[in-house]
Amino acid sequence: MLALGAPAVLPRDSRAEVFSSLGYRRQSDDPIRLSSNENPLGIPPASREAILQGLGGANRYPGTSRRALTQALADKHGVPTEALVLGNGSTEILQMAVQARLDPALRLVSPTPTFEDVFEYSEPHPWIDLRTIPLLPDFAHDLSAMEEATQGAQGPVLVYVCNPNNPTGSLTSVDDVEDWIRLAPENVHFLVDEAYFEFVDADSYRSLDRLAVENPNVVVARTFSKVYGMAGLRLGYGIAHPETARALRAFAAGPNCNHLVLVAGLAALADPDWVGTSVAANLESRLVAYGILDELGLEYLPSHTNFVMHRISGDLSLYIRRMAEAGIRVGRPFPPMLDFNRCSFGLPEEMERHAETLREFRRKGWI
Repeated sequence: MLALGAPAVLPRDSRAEVFSSLGYRRQSDDPIRLSSNENPLGIPPASREAILQGLGGANRYPGTSRRALTQALADKHGVPTEALVLGNGSTEILQMAVQARLDPALRLVSPTPTFEDVFEYSEPHPWIDLRTIPLLPDFAHDLSAMEEATQGAQGPVLVYVCNPNNPTGSLTSVDDVEDWIRLAPENVHFLVDEAYFEFVDADSYRSLDRLAVENPNVVVARTFSKVYGMAGLRLGYGIAHPETARALRAFAAGPNCNHLVLVAGLAALADPDWVGTSVAANLESRLVAYGILDELGLEYLPSHTNFVMHRISGDLSLYIRRMAEAGIRVGRPFPPMLDFNRCSFGLPEEMERHAETLREFRRKGWI
């Protein structure tokens, strides 16, 4: 059930040394956090140093560091700086995208299950016509049904595409998404969430960043929370046509990214080895997770992210509680998949602890 890509697995004899050098520490009585798709390695060492060095400038407004990071992101994606929008995490980009399209006749089309924030940002506006489309049997977005749901709208339509999808870790054909975008009428807008971009090892997958710059109806959201380990620092960005980017920025909270996270992000982008290290650690943990699920005969969805959605036996809320009692936090419910649990990948040794816990649950007849 696993297709291995380019990232190399960290050698076992050097694994502990690598993780220790990154400064990762977990107290023995702390729960193992496999619940929120965080990066267990923490932030890159270069980012740690940049934060310490940046403290001297924390009394100044972050205009200079903001411009530096924006330029670095523009260089990374090969787009103009005017096409970049910084956010307090990519979740703020999602919020901006909803707010920028607010209209009494707005229709929001989304797959289900998926990341819920776009739904939550629409909740204060009960007039929004929300259309949720179940995933296909292979857990890809049902683009045909989603396109059909956009038809007949009297006002603007915002389509949310989470690719890879959270919580299923599944991919939707980028070619098919792009074909739809190019043929869509002018009232249909697309919000493409690429939060897990760096973890994907499928040759057919690519970013839609260049298309976003060309097409004013497309926004691509990216984050530093996952592969760069900055979930607690909050840094994300959007890529869009300059006119669309300007419309998004109107809903930003002024200088929404603080100086320290900006210098941390800049240092992370300049580190040539971090992404490879992070992806390799994630791959090794994925192998441990897949191994125990195969051993116990528990169905799982092959993942292109830093988590796996796997089947359980019994009540999901009880399973989550029992895991917590065993010192492991696992993912929240994602209706309607209430016979599955989303498990984030921790360090390989944390995943081995998770595996032993699953074996114990099997011995007790709980899964």
